[in-house]
Amino acid sequence: MIRLGAGQNIGLSADILVFTARAGVALDLSALVVGPAMRVFGSEGVVFFNQSHTAGVELDGTAITIRLERVRADAQAVLLVVSPDRADELGTLTAALSENGVPLAEFVTTPAFGETALICLELYRRGGGWKVRAVGQGYSGGLGVLFAAHGVEVDEAPSTGPRQSSGSPTSSGTTPVGANRADTFESTGAQADSEVGFGLQRLWMIFEDAARSAAALKSARTYAADRLDQELSAAVADPTTRNTPAAEQMRRAAQRRGDELIAVAESNHLRDSEQLQSELRRAQELLPPALASWDAPSWDAPHRPGDGIRLGELYSLAHGRLRVPYCVPVPLSRPLWVAAESAATVAPVIGALLTRLVAATPDRRTVVDIVDPARACTGFLGLFTATLGGPPVTDRADIGELIDARAKAAEIAELSYRSGFLTAPAEHRILLLVDFPHGFEVSELDALAALLTRAEPFGLSTLIVGADPEDDTDEVVAAVARAAHRLPTVEGTPVFDPWTRNPWLLDLDTLPSEPHRRSRLLRNNH
Repeated sequence: MIRLGAGQNIGLSADILVFTARAGVALDLSALVVGPAMRVFGSEGVVFFNQSHTAGVELDGTAITIRLERVRADAQAVLLVVSPDRADELGTLTAALSENGVPLAEFVTTPAFGETALICLELYRRGGGWKVRAVGQGYSGGLGVLFAAHGVEVDEAPSTGPRQSSGSPTSSGTTPVGANRADTFESTGAQADSEVGFGLQRLWMIFEDAARSAAALKSARTYAADRLDQELSAAVADPTTRNTPAAEQMRRAAQRRGDELIAVAESNHLRDSEQLQSELRRAQELLPPALASWDAPSWDAPHRPGDGIRLGELYSLAHGRLRVPYCVPVPLSRPLWVAAESAATVAPVIGALLTRLVAATPDRRTVVDIVDPARACTGFLGLFTATLGGPPVTDRADIGELIDARAKAAEIAELSYRSGFLTAPAEHRILLLVDFPHGFEVSELDALAALLTRAEPFGLSTLIVGADPEDDTDEVVAAVARAAHRLPTVEGTPVFDPWTRNPWLLDLDTLPSEPHRRSRLLRNNH
């Protein structure tokens, strides 16, 4: 059985799948059959305890059976959801998927913020087949909020505002986004402390609101153009009247209605963007340094732990000036792969990522191991002298010794984990591999793969820099690439948000070049 980490995906070869889950509390299972915008087609797209089946998906007590060939042809994905049977927090849970009765994959996750509904797995179409992705997206507002976020009409709204770990329900265009968060950024001491724990969650909520607002604008523009085309066609359909004043009046009225529709949509989007920009400005004062911009005041104060790191900013030329921080959890649940032909050209990006990884855990010892045959990192290594586990490996002949040592230590950590004796890792280990996979022998690649599968109990964050692996024929390199979160460095390469699948451009953070700015970044990290 394959153990998936959040974000990892594998292909599916069988037609009949069974989803189960177990935790320390009784669970309810649900499923949502969604379209390209991750929204249900209607009430018939929901499977839960009050509606046990839809085309291709059936709930039978403690399991959901999915027959892929029977799932509606226009469905993009099937979301597999768990929630507690009663008003309990979920705690650690294990989601499992089997193919034709044979165990295929398992996903273990622990909701960090008291979520009471969780999307565990996503079955989604890719090419002519299907794949499964481990998601782990939680919703503190419960099943009703999760359903509402995917277009399900729920009878009763939650009594408290939505607080999803990765977003909030979609904006309809009439209620400003972020309205339920507007009063949570007051700069009192207690609330500032709570923001440490909710920093990553808050930024993903803002990102989702931005994505859904942008999708609503795009949808409105498309609808307006289609309707205008239909109405203009209708105005000239009758050849006996198409050149009359009445037809001209119809054309002008159609154009006016289209312009008004777009104007309303753009006004709503502008309002949403201004609200989110205001929220981001307030967040800048409260976020821990690993999640904040380089100019944030938190870099000058004793560093607070962060539950994630900022990678850069996302923006869309079609949707105005809004720029949204793009962040991931720490320790990294998936390796970060900076796709670049030359490591030297992205050295400032590497330095920024390393700085934020170190800044995220001031409450723990951080150990940084660097494999850098290209010597691309020499310009900023002085920042990390206190955290280096040893001199950077610059001779390819020494790569195996380092990887083997870390793989053996991770194996011991995993044995402790399975025996029930492991507490949280005392160290945050960071492994930087530059110019990967050049210089790696087959045995070293195998050891690295074993190390990455044990990253969680070992407390390991892995950063890879290398050429885009799309055409690599080595199976291990391909597996590492599939598991990694790829960061594009070629201008114009899109990043697709997970809610609407719309494209964004990513402006990766770079390490400041000025010595006085660099010197302030980690001096308070203790």
